[in-house]
Amino acid sequence: NCIDCLDRTNVVQSMLARISLNEQLHSMGILHESGSSEMHDGFDKLFKNVWADNADACSVQYSGTGALKTDFTRTGKRTMFGLLKDGWNSMVRYYKNNFADGFRQDAIDLFLGNHVVELAEGASLPSPLERKQGWRYRVLPLVLLFVFSMLIMCMMIPATSIRAQFMYCCFWFAAILLTLFFIYKTGTDFVNQPRLSTKDKDV
Repeated sequence: NCIDCLDRTNVVQSMLARISLNEQLHSMGILHESGSSEMHDGFDKLFKNVWADNADACSVQYSGTGALKTDFTRTGKRTMFGLLKDGWNSMVRYYKNNFADGFRQDAIDLFLGNHVVELAEGASLPSPLERKQGWRYRVLPLVLLFVFSMLIMCMMIPATSIRAQFMYCCFWFAAILLTLFFIYKTGTDFVNQPRLSTKDKDV
C-alpha cells in the first residue's frame, strides 16, 4: 500500500479489495455465486476495521494524524462524530505540516537514500539539520500573546467610560492585526521546512 494511499484513496481501495476478495472466494468455491463476504457479520466487521486501521497507520506516518473518512470505511456510512473527527484531524494536519513536520520528510529522505550523510557532518562541517531562527521567531509570538491578553482584559474589566474602553479595545485589536501582518510577511521564519531536501535542491 502506497504511503499516501489514505483518506478517500483508502476508501476506494477498500471497495476494490472487497470486490477482489469476493471474486477470489467465488473462484475457490468458498462462497456461492450469489454470496458475498458482507453476509458474514463477524468477517465483515473485521475486514472493515483492518482497512481502516491500515489507513490510520499510513496516515500517521505520512501526515501525523489518523486518516480521514475512516468512519465510512468502518461502518459504511458517514457519521457526525466522523465529520467532527475529520475536522479536528485537518486542523492538526495544517499545524503540523506548517510548524512541526519538517523532520518527517527528513526522516523519509534519509530512509530512501535521497540524502547521503557526509562523514564530517556535525563535526568539521555544519549539520544540515541545524536551523537558524531569527529574533522574529521568538519575539512575535510573545507580542501576539501579550496584545491578545490585553484585548481580553479590556473587554472583561469594566471601565468608568464606555468610550475609553472602546478606544482601548480598538487599539489592542489593531495591535493584533499589525502583529499578525508582520508574522504573515515573515512567515518563512515560522515554517518548519525539511532541511535535507532543501539542501539537496540548493546543490
